[in-house]
Amino acid sequence: MYVGRDMTELSMMKKTEWTDKELAYFHHGLQQMMPYLNAEGATIHREIIEEIERRGGLKQDATWTQGSQIHPD
Repeated sequence: MYVGRDMTELSMMKKTEWTDKELAYFHHGLQQMMPYLNAEGATIHREIIEEIERRGGLKQDATWTQGSQIHPD
């Protein structure tokens, strides 16, 4: 389950200030709703994708306790 800042708080911040977990969570949610989003929602989703790409994707180093993929939940 996602525990973190909600979209109301995040919408007042630059995408560069979002954590990888926040980007992953909201990307996943908006991706599922994409057919139903209005122009503003589609723009927010595109900005999230652009920030993920700017960071080089949602990869992290694997450790004994976590894998290499960032999971949104």
